[in-house]
Amino acid sequence: MVILVTGANGQLGNEMRIVSRNSDDSYIFTDVNQVEGVETVYLDITDIHAVREMVNTQGVNVIVNCAAYTNVDVAETNEALALKLNADAPENLAQVIKEVDGLLVQISTDYVFGREPYNVPCREEQQGTPTGVYGMTKLGGEQKIIATGCHHVIIRTAWLYSEFCKNFCKTMMNLTATKPSLQVVFDQVGTPTYALDLARAITVIIKKFDGSQTGIYHYSNEGVCSWYDFTKMIAEYNGTTACDVQPCHSDEFPSPVKRPSYSVLDKTKIKKVFGLKIPYWTESLKQCIGN
Repeated sequence: MVILVTGANGQLGNEMRIVSRNSDDSYIFTDVNQVEGVETVYLDITDIHAVREMVNTQGVNVIVNCAAYTNVDVAETNEALALKLNADAPENLAQVIKEVDGLLVQISTDYVFGREPYNVPCREEQQGTPTGVYGMTKLGGEQKIIATGCHHVIIRTAWLYSEFCKNFCKTMMNLTATKPSLQVVFDQVGTPTYALDLARAITVIIKKFDGSQTGIYHYSNEGVCSWYDFTKMIAEYNGTTACDVQPCHSDEFPSPVKRPSYSVLDKTKIKKVFGLKIPYWTESLKQCIGN
């Protein structure tokens, strides 16, 4: 198969590069942002004609869309661009991949939930109730993909981190190493996701996809924690426990967006349909920091 990866210089895209090394499939890594020393094909996914030309000339069978507008706070004042990247661009990919009867793997987010209070893991059929522009546009992208009728696997994930790019894990590794004390919110609960685990899961899904598994799925690592718990484990594995990490309330850190207070994802469906075994979050965190 020929697999096209968009947003290849982001967290998940870089992990897809790693897992592709052991694959018999042919991968094409694309992005609008070029990184020195990293081979990347330029592709603007907001341009449907450019996407169509790439897919047709390269014989693409699968698109893995890792590209998105992910700055949650800034999206509140940049709705047009967020909509273009998170909803319109995925629709372009869906329309083009349908023309060649291929598969689109779309990465979505736990931010499609959050407005309604609940304390049980979110299932795929649960109604989306986003609290901000980011979640709204990602939910819009899901809906636009489904409307095209293409073969698709939409994967909602959460709290993504890796060795690459800017993310919570890397930020806290630095802060716990350089600050004597730190306050981190404890009233937002979810599950971290190691991007390498998600990349591996995507490769399994692509191999096992036969057309009948089209739909929405949830993927994060196993287990539950708060941002405070996450930070405490980061400090422990990073050897920076001298920093005094204390819990605080989210309202002590004002934000343009109300983030979901509980966004644990139920992974029952993806494990059953694709036979995935998902690592516990602390095991994956230890692996990431040790790399």
